[in-house]
This record gives sequence, structure tokens and C-alpha cells, in this order.
Amino acid sequence: MLGSLGDAEDLAQETFLRAWKARDHFEGRASVRTWLYRIATNACLDVLARRPRRVLPDQLGPAGEPDGPIAAADLPWLEPFPDRLLDEAGPDAVVVERETIELAYLAALQHLPPRQRVALVLRDVLGWSAKETAELLETSVASANSALQRARATLRERLPAHRTEWTAGDPTAEETALLKRFIAAYEAGDPQAVAKLLHEDARAVMPPYELWFGSAAAIVRALSLSLDPASPQCIGRFRMRPTRANRQPAVATWLRRPGEAGYRWFGVSLLTIEHGLITGLAAFESVPAAAWDLPEILRE
Repeated sequence: MLGSLGDAEDLAQETFLRAWKARDHFEGRASVRTWLYRIATNACLDVLARRPRRVLPDQLGPAGEPDGPIAAADLPWLEPFPDRLLDEAGPDAVVVERETIELAYLAALQHLPPRQRVALVLRDVLGWSAKETAELLETSVASANSALQRARATLRERLPAHRTEWTAGDPTAEETALLKRFIAAYEAGDPQAVAKLLHEDARAVMPPYELWFGSAAAIVRALSLSLDPASPQCIGRFRMRPTRANRQPAVATWLRRPGEAGYRWFGVSLLTIEHGLITGLAAFESVPAAAWDLPEILRE
């Protein structure tokens, strides 16, 4: 709904606080589950009413050049979600499938009006019936179904054409091997080795920076500038560990900047892999290490 782990954690607490304050008004005409979901939904709608949708850099303008200026922007960026939190749910929890948590899906979801977003999440993610959805939204079944159909139509327009046929499941052996090669190339500071893993039309986004790249050539040029110790744009050396976010292959990253002794937490990068090549990179610098249960300082 919110596209933000931080907002989701805050709203979960807000939901239980509102439920506690309203406990004497619970009449039992609906299940406790439905009652809590209604409170959570209203809390989300309150947030969505007062802030703009969350975005990724490639939704804001054309691709940039590696040699151009780069500056962080204070915008409501879409945030990644660690798989470990999805997997820690209890036995009665709904299984969140890959096709409804991948970054491309969440980015498309942000374009929906709030009530359409609610209808889609309840029906297509949580598996609610049309009747349950209508009751929560306090509307008719016909209206709830109409909101769902409009939401699905918008998603078909917003999702990349080659990603409309979703494949759920665990990472394949091919994805795991490619991730290992990516980590090895990056840690070695070898942009040309990274280039061999990229599709020619690969995209790279780097929130909180508005700058993004729309080709393998641009990505490799940017890496050459940032990883070459002789370059004035060099930011240092990296260490990485494989992880999972949004049911996608990902790497947790630590950076040792020039002149520093240790590797400090840098962020998480999500990879989109198709037909044995990386077609998308999304590097998030501002996510907390604690969300991935990882250390701030990496000991060599």
C-alpha cells in the first residue's frame, strides 16, 4: 500500500494503538481480522491522502549521462522490502508471492488511487473475496469490483510489457550463479566483468539520486568512474553479501571510502534477471542495515 518499510512499521503500530483505543466500540458484527484490517486500511488512506506517491528515478525524467552531475533529491522514494520479514510471518499469514512484491509491481501500484489500491491489494495480494472487500470499503460489491477492474487495467499499462507474465518461486540456480559473478566482479572493481552480465538495455536507478542510466554502456561507464582509484569520482571499494528483497536477488553492500580503514554499510541493490542477464539494477543507499539484520561495520 505505502511503498515504504518505515511507513509500514509506523502504520502497524498506529493500527494497534487505534484498535486499543476503540476496543470498547467493537461490537463483534465482523471478525476481529476484518475489524483490524479496516483500521489499518483507514490509517493507510489517511497517510496517502496527505503525501505524494512514492517513485523511482526512471519515472521522473529521461536517462542521464555518467559524466553528468549527481545530487541527492529529497523525494518520497519507493523502498525495498527484506524477504526475511516476509518469511518470518506466522503459519496463518498469507504467502506473499513474488509477482505481487517485486519492485516493478510496487512501482506500478503507486500510480493507483488509494481506494483502487486497497481493492487490488485485498483481492489480488491477500486473497479476499469480493464481498469481504466491499464490506471493508463500506461499499457495494459492484463498486468494489469496478475499483478492482480499473486497478488491474492501470497495472497492465504501467507494468513493463515483458513482465506481465509473472514467475513465482525460489531463485533459480542460474540466478544464484549470476549473482555470485556480479558480486565477484564488483568487489574486484572490474566494470568490464560486470558488463558481461548486463543486457544491453539494462537500467540502473539509485535513490536518493534522480540520475538513472538506460543502457549497459552507461552503467559500465559510471562504474568505471566510481571504482577506478585514479578517477576523481572514485568512491572506494565494496564488499557484498547475497540477500533477498521483494522476492528478488539482491546484494547487501558495504563501502570503504578512500582514506578509511573499514567497510561501512552502504545499502541494498536489487537485481532483475531475465534470460541469464541483468536487465535492472536498483541501488538503495538510505535503507537501514537493521532491516536486513546486518551489521553497520563489516569486519574483513
